[in-house]
Amino acid sequence: MLTQDDIFYEAILTRDYRFDGKFFAGSKSTYIYCRPICPAKPKRENVEFFDSSIEAEQAGYRPCIRCRPESAPSSPAWVGKSETVRRGLNLLLGPEFYEYDEDSFAYSLGVSSRHVRRMFKEETGKTAKQIADNNRLDFARKLITETSLPISRIAYSSGFSSIRRFNDAVKKRFARPPSALRKSKTTKYDKYSGITLELSYRPPFLWDDHLRFYNSHKIIGVENVTEGSYSRSFNKYGTSGHIRVSQVQHKPSLSVTVMAEDMKCLYPLMQHIRQMFDLNADPVVIANFLERSNSISKIVSLSPGLRLSRFWDPFEGAICTILGQLVSVDQARKVIGKLVAQYGETVTSFETGEDTKLFPTAEILSQAKIENLGTTKVRAEAINKLSRMVADGSLCLDSGADYALLRRTLLSIKGIGSWTADYISLRALGEPDVFPSKDLILKRALERCPDINTEDYAPYRSYLAAYLWHQHIKHSSKKEKVE
Repeated sequence: MLTQDDIFYEAILTRDYRFDGKFFAGSKSTYIYCRPICPAKPKRENVEFFDSSIEAEQAGYRPCIRCRPESAPSSPAWVGKSETVRRGLNLLLGPEFYEYDEDSFAYSLGVSSRHVRRMFKEETGKTAKQIADNNRLDFARKLITETSLPISRIAYSSGFSSIRRFNDAVKKRFARPPSALRKSKTTKYDKYSGITLELSYRPPFLWDDHLRFYNSHKIIGVENVTEGSYSRSFNKYGTSGHIRVSQVQHKPSLSVTVMAEDMKCLYPLMQHIRQMFDLNADPVVIANFLERSNSISKIVSLSPGLRLSRFWDPFEGAICTILGQLVSVDQARKVIGKLVAQYGETVTSFETGEDTKLFPTAEILSQAKIENLGTTKVRAEAINKLSRMVADGSLCLDSGADYALLRRTLLSIKGIGSWTADYISLRALGEPDVFPSKDLILKRALERCPDINTEDYAPYRSYLAAYLWHQHIKHSSKKEKVE
């Protein structure tokens, strides 16, 4: 019988991308740790395996400069940890705590700062602050390796106020100064040409389904979807700019180009896009879990690598979902387009130089005359109230939100029903275990597959819904071609 370590070593020999980020291998002869896809092939007797980069560094290993462990999809090593630590590690991977504040972080988890320090130290070997600092240093090395940004700007973009402190932190972590990590000569950064970074994922990956979703839900005047890319203007993380996302050919990565006034947005923006395209998901684990009935097994096998596409912004997604209640996708898109045209700020696109729009803020929509756009009075009032709650902080729409509490809060708003609350949780916040049972397409799908009990698919019911929606779209497209 093969042991888990034998399977891991085989993955190293074959450079299997499906294992990327799921474990790391340390070489006892060099005391360097690598991703499974690293070109290095250490001897079996010299290899020690770790569930995460944190564990590898805790054991005294340094990150490899060839495969760059910081570029791997996030590790699921916290699966066996307590619920609070799991939530905390997910938050640290998101954009909200790039500039780490211990009190705010503890508050978001509902515990004291002291309790957070104790739990993280006991369960991961590092404090939450140390993990947050490592995440920023990992990103700094990514910028050094993949871009021509000057080292001083990378230090600033990584949250360091002092070049000396940045140099010391990099040297301590990677055993060499920042300049030694860069292979090419730096050139002057131009905000109009932008910075391009790659974000890795575990294959398979159904890129075309992401583009289909964003094209069908495209916000006119804000977003643009072509045959191979998604792009939009944004005002987020303290700056304005433009992003373009496309798939890298022959490599499990997305290419993200950012044009912005302030490059300090880069780290939270990259984490934001990872969440948006569900890049940290493990498609093999999810597929194996969903294949509990013949019906679903067939659907999954026909569309391997399906992910949860998320709206660009949770608030934006919530407003679009409310306006999309009980109307067709085309009708919803027209009303949303009117909303943006009337209340959205006009900006100049960094990419094209043409005028484009930003989605209206919560402050603006809290007072807007939404009913004049051609929607019902109830929906208009629901948008006004939700916007006021977001503006005054009584409603939190981010990846750290508690799903049960969020759902109760949303349902307390007149005009928001269970379908809307569930869809916001799934598509705006990326909650992995939501099944919008009131959805008409899902109802019909379950009628055709009576052997499916949705409760059996927790904690991946959102993916079950995504596969059933995808199957409906494929079936409808084939029917239209025949007709």
